[in-house]
Amino acid sequence: MLTASDEVRLAWLALTLTPRMGPTRTMRAAQYLQGIERLFTCSLTELEAAGLPAESAQFVFDGRARKAAVEEADRTRTLGAGFLTPDDESYPPSLLHIFDPPTVLWYRGSLSALQREGIAVVGTRHPTPYGAGMAQALSRDLALRGLGIYSGMARGVDTAAHKGALEAGAPTVAVWGTGIDVIYPKENKRLAEDIVASGGLILTEFATGTFPAPQNFPIRNRTLSGMSIGVLVVEGAEHSGTRITARCALEQGRDIYAVPGNATNKNAWGPNTLIKQGAKLTASWMDVWEDLPSQLRTRLEDALGESSADPNASLFKDAPENAATTMSDHERLVFAELRQDEALQLDELIERLEPKMVSGEIFTALFELELAGRIKQMPGKNYLRCF
Repeated sequence: MLTASDEVRLAWLALTLTPRMGPTRTMRAAQYLQGIERLFTCSLTELEAAGLPAESAQFVFDGRARKAAVEEADRTRTLGAGFLTPDDESYPPSLLHIFDPPTVLWYRGSLSALQREGIAVVGTRHPTPYGAGMAQALSRDLALRGLGIYSGMARGVDTAAHKGALEAGAPTVAVWGTGIDVIYPKENKRLAEDIVASGGLILTEFATGTFPAPQNFPIRNRTLSGMSIGVLVVEGAEHSGTRITARCALEQGRDIYAVPGNATNKNAWGPNTLIKQGAKLTASWMDVWEDLPSQLRTRLEDALGESSADPNASLFKDAPENAATTMSDHERLVFAELRQDEALQLDELIERLEPKMVSGEIFTALFELELAGRIKQMPGKNYLRCF
């Protein structure tokens, strides 16, 4: 036996699954009906008066919409997932204020992750080492200070952002452009599992089984920006999903932050242009922190105080000036040659250090530095400093 609350949630799900009923039409219909639970008892005339196209009204009137909703709810439950409607307490309140909020959000993981006010971190799927490193470092530092990290779990910057939050031991929210049971890209299956296991959340407005169609991702982007207090852009070309997310954020009245990039790199076009247009230039976590609403910043600082964390401490791991005191002479020489924003190939590194070190000493220093987490090896025996 379904309760009155269950019937309301089922009605939202039924209308969302009805052909030709997007978020805007669904919301208008719900307002017209003055209680969406009336959906299943309306006449065909009433449904059409509520703004449903003839095909959609017939789908609801025939009972097919309710049947589809019951089946979808069962599939969702079988997957260990759930769904939210605008009438549910856990539905992100900021989404209700955008033009076309999702009428159903499928989720897997802990809804408590939505209690953290968060910032969306977005960028190219093909970042430079500098872009990936900045996304991960900024996400880590902001997560350590209590901000939620939201992103789309795509390749590149999105993946780096989620990993940064996980590195901080903080929950992160991944907003997908596929069904809750369709992991995309497939290589991020482990990342999805880590997000859920760490108390984070996977969220999508697409029904189970929805494959990664190109048109889904701009729709996803407006949800990602709408549920955030601001959007942080880390690398993105002129015509990209990153640009779409930034535009959505501007239309929704959200703050825009952008990491400046090398002007000769096409991926720097997006953030550099946004900075010219008034986005906040972001080189460290402090640039975002200082721009937060004062009430939110005070609340986060109070929480940090309770956890005995220093809100002003630098959380970038192994800053060179601190790391140097714990390195051997050989490690310091190797470390000094490496950069955070540009990889150095092993042969070139050996050539540079040839007068001071033999190759065996360089290999040993690289191994110790990588083991300590101060550098990382990229494909092709290329090396970078860690952020």
